[in-house]
This record gives sequence, structure tokens and C-alpha cells, in this order.
Amino acid sequence: MREAIVRDQVTGAERLGQTVAARAWLLAERLDTRTLEREGALATAPLTLPVGGGGVAVVFRYGAVVLFDCPEAVIERFLAEIDPMLSDRLTVAEQEDLSLHIRADADQPVDSSGSIVLRERTIERLQLVADVLAKNLVLSHYEMRVAAMFDLIEPLATTLRREGRGGAPGKVLLQHIGSVLAIQQKMVGRVETGEKPELVWEHPELDRFYMRLAEEYELRERGRAIDRKLEIVSRTVETLLSLEQTRSSLRVEWYIVALIVAELALAAYSLIPGH
Repeated sequence: MREAIVRDQVTGAERLGQTVAARAWLLAERLDTRTLEREGALATAPLTLPVGGGGVAVVFRYGAVVLFDCPEAVIERFLAEIDPMLSDRLTVAEQEDLSLHIRADADQPVDSSGSIVLRERTIERLQLVADVLAKNLVLSHYEMRVAAMFDLIEPLATTLRREGRGGAPGKVLLQHIGSVLAIQQKMVGRVETGEKPELVWEHPELDRFYMRLAEEYELRERGRAIDRKLEIVSRTVETLLSLEQTRSSLRVEWYIVALIVAELALAAYSLIPGH
């Protein structure tokens, strides 16, 4: 019954050329949705909830939230409600605001001005829009993080080229490798930026709609670009770490040689008459 009521609210108005306000956030690395799932969801995968004033919220376990048609007071209340469910909050949350246009005669999901256009305002279409917006924010966040990694790696590569040494301790290099692995794990394992959402397989008629949105936001291209940059960072760090380990091994070998020489000197000294 709840879903039917909301569906009545989100359909029918498209004939009037309605505009739907959408606001998306990437708040943290993880959002525990188990409590929200027990509060009467409209749909799952992704989890979609009714909120005050006829609005709709779509939440993702990787820390993204998208709200449709929600007054400011409702938004603040909902964000406060999910705040205890967030883990590893971002220092600066990613955010995007846009308007969706509802036109029954629309033949393209994106018009010439780049605005998203829906033929009808259904839960499934809102879920797909939310999926694209959430992935867009994740990609934006990691694009900045990877760019920051490049800024850290560049001086190390320059030092290697000029002085023939890595210029960073092994612990720092291992931390860089850990950061790369963490980003790859989230993008591939949880966010799946390059994959179609489950909803498209359940509603194949929406495949063209989703693919056009994904193309507009260049999800696959940006994901591949991040992968290539991460590969460069990973290869650079592994090379520097290998050089650092080689230097450490060489130092140990010299220490061993020095100890052997010292032991031989002491032995020879003890053989000298009178000592």
C-alpha cells in the first residue's frame, strides 16, 4: 500500500512538465543501511525510502545519499538521522544539486542543454538517476585523491631520476600501496562504477535510459582513467620500494662483512706474541 501511494505521487504529474529537485551527497566511506531497511523501504538495490513531504531518498552502502523533492527541513532531518550510521566520514563531503525535467513526450533522457529528462517519474527511474549521481560523486572524490597521490609521487620519481635513489622510507611507500589497493577495492568491489546496476537487469526496458545517463557523466571513461593512474602510481611505488629493499639488503650485507672483518682482526690480534 505504501509503495502504491508513493507511486501515485511520483507518476501522473509528468504531463504538467514538472521539475524535480535532486540533491546528492557522498558523506563517508560506508553507510550502515540495516536500520533503514527495517523502516519500510519502497524498493531495494539500491535502498529507496519515503521521506517527509512526498520526497524520496536513495541510499548506498558506500556512503552516498540522493534525495528527490525534499524541502530543506526534511533534508536536514534525514541527514541527521543517518549521521550515526556513517563510518569513516569524509573530511569534505562531495555534493551535487540538479533538476530533473518530467516530459511525457521526451525521446532522450538527456536534452541538448545536458539536463536529465524523464518521461515519467517512477521509482525505478529515480533509482537509476540516483545510481548515476552517486557513482559520479565517488569518481569525483577519487579523481581528487589520485591527483593528490600524483603530487606526492612526482617528487619521489624526480629524486630517483636525478640522484638515483628513492627518497622515501619503506613505511611511506607501503602506505601509498595501501591507499591504491583501498581505492581499487571500493571502486570495483562496492561501488562497481563500470557495471550496470542490478535494476537494469530486472527492467531491461530501462537499459537505454541508464546507458545514456552513464555516457553523459562518462562513468566508464573516468573509471578507466582512474584505473590507469592507479596502475602508474602502483608501479612507481613498487619500483621505489624494491630499490629501498635492495639498498637495505646491501647495507645488511656490508654490516655482515664489517663484522667478519672485525672478528678476523681480533683473531689475528690475539695471535700476536705478547697479546
